[in-house]
Amino acid sequence: MGLILLEALGAMLLLLLIVWWTMFAGRNKGEPPSDAPPAAEEKPKKP
Repeated sequence: MGLILLEALGAMLLLLLIVWWTMFAGRNKGEPPSDAPPAAEEKPKKP
């Protein structure tokens, strides 16, 4: 039972490492600053 939990923990850590690597690899300071103003929300057209 303990071996299964250890393997599950290792798989979760590997998944988190892959997600972190793909999100922040190659960036100097993580997420880039948001220079663009937020897009205006489109209102649905009424028929």
